[in-house]
Amino acid sequence: MTRKIVVTSALPYANGPIHIGHLVEYLQTDIWVRFQKLCGNSCLYFCADDTHGTPVMIRAKQEGITPEQLIERVRGEHLRDFTGFGIEFDNYYSTHSPENRQFSERIYQGAKDRGSIVKRGIEQAYCEEDRMWLPDRYIKGTCPKCQAPDQYGDSCDVCGAHYRPTELINPYSSLSGKTPVWKNSTHIFFRLSDYETQLRNLMDAGYVQPQVRNKMEEWFQAGLKDWDISRDGPYFGFAIPGETDKYFYVWLDAPIGYMASCKNYCDRNGLDFERVWNGGEYELYHFIGKDIMYFHALFWPATLLAAGYRTANKLFVHGFLTVNGQKMSKSKGTFITAETYLRHLDPEYLRYYYASKLAPGVDDLDLSFEDFVFKVNADLVGKFANLASRSVPMITKKLGGRVGRIDEAGRRLLAALQAAKDSIVADYESLNYSAAVRTIVALADECNQYVDNHKPWSTIDADPEGTRTVLTTVVNAVRYLTIYLKPILPGFAAKVETCLEVPPLTIADIATVFEDRPIRPFERLAERVDKDKVAVMVEESKEQSQPAASTPAVPEAAPVVPQLAEPLEPVCTIEDFSKVDLRIARIARAEAVEGADKLLKLELDLGALNKQVFAGIAKAYTPEQLVGRLVVCVANLQPRKMRFGVSDGMVLASGPGGKDVFLLAADSGAQPGQRVH
Repeated sequence: MTRKIVVTSALPYANGPIHIGHLVEYLQTDIWVRFQKLCGNSCLYFCADDTHGTPVMIRAKQEGITPEQLIERVRGEHLRDFTGFGIEFDNYYSTHSPENRQFSERIYQGAKDRGSIVKRGIEQAYCEEDRMWLPDRYIKGTCPKCQAPDQYGDSCDVCGAHYRPTELINPYSSLSGKTPVWKNSTHIFFRLSDYETQLRNLMDAGYVQPQVRNKMEEWFQAGLKDWDISRDGPYFGFAIPGETDKYFYVWLDAPIGYMASCKNYCDRNGLDFERVWNGGEYELYHFIGKDIMYFHALFWPATLLAAGYRTANKLFVHGFLTVNGQKMSKSKGTFITAETYLRHLDPEYLRYYYASKLAPGVDDLDLSFEDFVFKVNADLVGKFANLASRSVPMITKKLGGRVGRIDEAGRRLLAALQAAKDSIVADYESLNYSAAVRTIVALADECNQYVDNHKPWSTIDADPEGTRTVLTTVVNAVRYLTIYLKPILPGFAAKVETCLEVPPLTIADIATVFEDRPIRPFERLAERVDKDKVAVMVEESKEQSQPAASTPAVPEAAPVVPQLAEPLEPVCTIEDFSKVDLRIARIARAEAVEGADKLLKLELDLGALNKQVFAGIAKAYTPEQLVGRLVVCVANLQPRKMRFGVSDGMVLASGPGGKDVFLLAADSGAQPGQRVH
């Protein structure tokens, strides 16, 4: 039965460029949307720029333009970068829109009618030189807990403490450098605790992943606090009806941008918004990062409940991006914008790499440049593209450009690919992309082994029709693998569809075969990653580094929430083990390590690259016994600097130690670089 689905991603703030950390979320969402469409479901993907708040107002002033001019320019830049990575929104809108104002006022009025709006006086910082109220992130000073200097007005980056701006020692405005004065002002608050029962019911019904649900329970136990939804002018945003010089806080109207984008799309396409968004006909899913889950799991659904709007079926929360095991860094060149990446590398490389690492939980995802080069070259080029390049050119150049029929041996291979459909579909549906990719790679290994066994390049002259039968099987295998990869690699899939002269492939095409048909000349599907291009991209990112801007790249600090010591997940899960990348390696060289009785220095050939590994197996093996041997290697470990050099991986062995160490042997037919499952 065909499903109808609405999907949103968190709104990027209109005060900075899209970078590779942002892309984790948008690529995760785009892959899921494309998967739904591949299955024949109707899936609408909405997003928008988050445009309001003090940072936008200040940056526009610094550039000598209006906030409206700034947000329009940045929206164009964001959409350009998203398009460059193949991210397809059905509508990409703006929170500075009439629809957003309308929904913001409705939701506010709904909460007011239910008695969930209260007013109270607060003390806040005011800069007399700039004549403006200062959000917490525009106040700096000495941390009252650890005395670290130059900390923000809401939290300390050194000790992690949270506090009120009035507690800062020697506070100053990050804009003017002047000491702020403290003034009283009446603010408007939303009573979050009014909706605790409904929010608990929502969580119990599966609104969030289990790890997030556990964290929500801790926040319930800590108590739900009233939420300040107003800001004093001057402020770039929507004025609150019935109030003087009061504006909706950006965090109130930002998620309302999901609804505004949907409404704008419906109005332009003749659809009923109430039916699409607020009825039960369409499923509704939000994709967000874990940094804003408190807001999206509590504040956002509570405001919707207050106004009588539906809440989402589920909130999908993902982790952060690290690069080479560390936070993104401008000084190290790992804070890479989408625009910079696109100047140097194919966007499908990153789509594939992220997909190969993304799991359903909220673990952080690490982009290791060495692993990135290896995985793309070994899998995307060495397995998927290579399978096509080993079949299509022979058909078009020597067999009249036409595939034939499939024999019984070919049908057995293709049946294995068809049988994997249900598990791959289930993994995509549950956001377990890494598991789907592992299955698809294993299938590609089987298909490449089929080619190696039949050696069509050596039979094509003596037995052209028998070779055509083999190559027809290979072309069908390419077609099936392309269908499975299409949500991740839309550009790759489009090239295959052009070559085969077929309409856009869908999951239903897994049930059919491709026989007695002409095909077009081969177009290269993917090129190897040049590690030098990665190095140039990193260097360019260093050159673009600028001193910290006076306006943050987030709208304003999210509401301060209780900080809890317990992690989101157990220390180690099955997903952790699934991230271990095991590969076949051939020992190209082995030698003793001077000054080390137990170590041997090994040079491993993994097909796409070589690795140097130090292994404590000298008591069990001599170097001469190891050269040429196939072993199993952990290929995605961070390099470890040892006294004798750098070790880039690990060979797998078992036994009590000493002479009783037994290397895990690989099948004699395995190829270096082949993944082990």
